[in-house]
Amino acid sequence: MSHGYVPVNWNPRKRFYDVCVWICVAVYVGLFIGVSILLYRGEHSVSMPIVLMRALSTCAFLMLTVILCIGPLARLHPRWLPLLYNRRHLGVSAFIIALLHAAVAVYWYHGFGDVNPIISIFTSGGDYRNATDIPFQAFGAVALAILLLLAATSHDYWNANLGASLWKALHMSVYFAYALIVAHIVFGALQQDNTGLLPWMAYLSVLVVGGLHILAGFRSNRAEVALQTAADPDAAGGKNWVAVGDWRAIPNNRAITVEIGADERIAIFRYDETKLAAVANACQHQNGPLGEGRVVDGLITCPWHGYQYRPADGCSPPPFTEKIHTYELKIAGDRLFVAKTPLPRGTARAIVEVSPAAMPPTAKPPHSADA
Repeated sequence: MSHGYVPVNWNPRKRFYDVCVWICVAVYVGLFIGVSILLYRGEHSVSMPIVLMRALSTCAFLMLTVILCIGPLARLHPRWLPLLYNRRHLGVSAFIIALLHAAVAVYWYHGFGDVNPIISIFTSGGDYRNATDIPFQAFGAVALAILLLLAATSHDYWNANLGASLWKALHMSVYFAYALIVAHIVFGALQQDNTGLLPWMAYLSVLVVGGLHILAGFRSNRAEVALQTAADPDAAGGKNWVAVGDWRAIPNNRAITVEIGADERIAIFRYDETKLAAVANACQHQNGPLGEGRVVDGLITCPWHGYQYRPADGCSPPPFTEKIHTYELKIAGDRLFVAKTPLPRGTARAIVEVSPAAMPPTAKPPHSADA
């Protein structure tokens, strides 16, 4: 967690991560240029600015593909969660590489005319009715503008002042930028003779990103359907209660998520072996999925950036002031029920404790704990 604002808030792990990222970038660009020089010779040779443009563009596109895969991968298995902690650093790095690509492209294709190079990108001709003549550079320019906005607002200062919901909605526009970049690559390739594997890279990226998101969504929905088995709400003492399932399916220091209505999700944690607590699933920092985190040192810890909350009242430990909604729980036999109506943020309520004699043997966590 961070308290107040600092210019960059790096730590040794993030520095190591950034160094590794930029070493990989340098190696990739160097290998791309070297292999291109070896493959394209004589009459098939390609000018160095074009080779450099391709090296930078493919590097940035691969980085963006990785960024969009991190979320669903973390839902599929918690081993990927550490990548979430550095995703914003990778995003800013990808923007810098894309900006370098754009600078070379603008200089090479638009820097020698009478028209302003930026204006020339949008007025240099083309026909949207002809797939082989679509002005693809405009797609790339708009995508770069979106990535600039996302990189400029990546610091926690903007998250705190815009609010978590607006900040997250703004940064979801990365998917629109991704679609524009795919169009930029595909329609650009249609207008050139020797683009190599560039269009196939775009197609494969779409398949991987789309496939991972569909798989993660399917796993999450399947787990929720299995946990929310049918039951008579009146058996738990009123119509305000929703059946969750067998409380023993919740692994210690982890959670399951339950969907109430169209948009509201509740994270139900078991910790200290015998205690159960339900809180809102959305972290107050960036709406991160608390249910995908775990209880660390007695505190619910968000898997995205480590923001923490007390299970008893949904408050962050002092001096931090974030608060989340809490929910009441009831047990009827082996069945766990959660109240539909949230309590005000930071409201303490009774923590449900189960008998140690009823504790299940150690077992593999269900999908909902990994998702």
